[in-house]
Order: sequence, then structure tokens, then C-alpha cells
Amino acid sequence: MRLDVFLKASRLCSGRSLAQKFCEAGRVSINGSTAKSSHAVKPGDEILVRRRNTLTKVRVLSVPTLRQVSRKDAGTLYEILSEETLDSGEL
Repeated sequence: MRLDVFLKASRLCSGRSLAQKFCEAGRVSINGSTAKSSHAVKPGDEILVRRRNTLTKVRVLSVPTLRQVSRKDAGTLYEILSEETLDSGEL
């Protein structure tokens, strides 16, 4: 599954176009290197998402077979490894 589709399905990003913008801006990395929105996601990958003032690191547990995932099931696709709030000086 594409990274942008996974971010949307897992509810880490609110929409696919937002996920694509994050990837284009270099705000998403997989296993330590910045990733394009078309990068394939597989179980075991570690994804780091930098939002305005938060840094969220997750490990992919499973990749859905469908693009649409229920809100209840979205949280089972990954586990949160860390979540930090950044100061404005760290951005």
C-alpha cells in the first residue's frame, strides 16, 4: 500500500492530499529516510510524521487490504512508539 493511502487509512493524516503534502515537504520518513507518497508500506516499518508542533513515531503492525478502514480498526494498524511536543524553536 502507498504511504499516503496508509496515512489516510490509519487516520494519522486526515486526508490523502494532506498526506501527500506532508511527504512533499519532507515531513514524513520511513525507517529513518524521507519518503515519497508513493513509497510502499509494509509491516514492521517505522514511520515518523512531523506536524506543526508534534513529532509522532509509529510502527506499522498491519497493512489493510482495502483503502477504507473503519475508525475503530484504524488504531490497530500501528503502535505509537513515541509522541513529542516540540517547542517553536525546534521546528
